[in-house]
Amino acid sequence: MSLALVFDYLVSPTFLRGAMMTLLLTVCSLAFGVLIGLVVALLQESRTRTGQAVTLVYLWLFRGTPVLFQIIFIYNVLPSFGIRLSAFVSAVLALSLNEGAYMAEILRSGLQAVKKGQRVAGLALGLTSFQVMRHVVVPQAARIVLPPIGNQMIGMLKLSALVSVIAVEELLLVANQTASATFRYFEALTAAGIYYLAMTTVFMALQMLLERSLDPKKRQRARNVPLAERLLGITRAPAIR
Repeated sequence: MSLALVFDYLVSPTFLRGAMMTLLLTVCSLAFGVLIGLVVALLQESRTRTGQAVTLVYLWLFRGTPVLFQIIFIYNVLPSFGIRLSAFVSAVLALSLNEGAYMAEILRSGLQAVKKGQRVAGLALGLTSFQVMRHVVVPQAARIVLPPIGNQMIGMLKLSALVSVIAVEELLLVANQTASATFRYFEALTAAGIYYLAMTTVFMALQMLLERSLDPKKRQRARNVPLAERLLGITRAPAIR
């Protein structure tokens, strides 16, 4: 093993571009997946037969087939119907549609966790349905759905490696191509693994910050703990009264 070669890979423009492509795929697919999931969740809440039939077929199709199959199908089959998409757009479309099927269930469970009585109370106070959704339902549902959405974000980061099969130059494809040219698989894959761990660590830190900002109790506890103790992870026993 050559640590110098691992460092060279880490700072090389090729690996950096691959990491940026992986990050871009993750963010785009997750954003579109949340939008698709929200639409599907609202259709399920609508209780209409057409909406429930459409969502049932969508969930059955994209939760019942492998992600790799969906990526290859969109990239290779759609052109036969006259729909030609670039490799990047095909990858984002496939990952977003797959992610939307899981996001729909997460968001639906979060919306249903807010009791209907609170919505009725908001309407009784003179709020519109949109204001009730914005000020009453969404803030509470956000605290519920944030942890599973964070897990989905990390999962999406790892699933993005599958798009290498359609020649999207993300991190794993770059590492594999570099290793195939130099036969230094250990160093190339180690560098890729470090990039993946760094990105997942950042996502986990962002998730923790968002959870704390949305939870009033955690915000209050954070204010009462000195900054040095928060950074060092020191916890103090409660005072005995």
